[in-house]
Amino acid sequence: MTKERILSGMRSSGALHLGNLLGALQNWVQLQKDYEAFYFIADWHALTTGYADTAQIRTWVREIAIDYLSAGLDPDESVLFVQSQVPEHAELHLLLSMLTPLAWLERVPTFKEQQQEIKDRELNTYGFLGYPLLQTADIIMYKANWVPVGADQVSHVELSREIVRRFNHTYDRAVFPEPQPKLTEVPKLPGLDGRKMSKSYDNVIYLSDSPDTLSKKVKVMMTDPARKRRTDPGDPELCPVFDFHRIYSTEADRQEVAHGCRTAGIGCIDCKGKVIDRMVEDLQPLHEKRAHYTAHPDEAMDVMRDGSQRARQVAQETMAEVRDAMHI
Repeated sequence: MTKERILSGMRSSGALHLGNLLGALQNWVQLQKDYEAFYFIADWHALTTGYADTAQIRTWVREIAIDYLSAGLDPDESVLFVQSQVPEHAELHLLLSMLTPLAWLERVPTFKEQQQEIKDRELNTYGFLGYPLLQTADIIMYKANWVPVGADQVSHVELSREIVRRFNHTYDRAVFPEPQPKLTEVPKLPGLDGRKMSKSYDNVIYLSDSPDTLSKKVKVMMTDPARKRRTDPGDPELCPVFDFHRIYSTEADRQEVAHGCRTAGIGCIDCKGKVIDRMVEDLQPLHEKRAHYTAHPDEAMDVMRDGSQRARQVAQETMAEVRDAMHI
């Protein structure tokens, strides 16, 4: 039986962190076993908010390629590629822009939200307004059946479905299937300051952090603010470190730490030490692979070049259908 296709990608706007691993990469690794998977590095999307400072984009492409492979994405099971190495994405984006109503783009929730949140950059550009349309081109280029996303990205997939319906109806040909969102359950992962882990908050643990750096970061992580002294009882439900225990520790360790916190039987330093050991153990395979690819970055980029060639073959077939349907 032919597997259904799945597609997703990450912007090359900075180093990846634990939130990216737990929120997406680990899920992608599992999905590649059951689907014909296409995973890409979205370097053009990085320009939508970072067009004025592009000096590091190539560096981030390389680093993200290393992270993809280190996390377990397998080029024998997935097509791993770089967006800009498949120029057909730009062509399809242009053609879709001819038939997409402006109001459809303006109503995407993240458009106004990010304009309000990002105050230090000029975002009154077509590229920023139109990035959901470029996302649509990314998805439907490979006729993906599913797009693994968080709840905040469902509106983007719905826009893709509307554009597919409009294209197929306008040119009276079912060129594209309607992609469906595949919602992924993302574990709660706080940053070092208790807020959501985010590069913009500078509160992250990067996949490139060594075990020693990881340990130092967790040791200074905030805990239950009510525990001002070692003898004060705490509430693990209010402690960001305990969210790490939920992800990395065994049930027995979680119960021991929770009881010790509530009774002041253990201090925050002991609590952090236990989860640090579990995190380092869990991330050891990733760190070992990452050390290899960091020493041999050309291997990672060769994988991406080979994957981009495979992706482009599919893209060229799709664009031949598109041009035929549009009589161009």
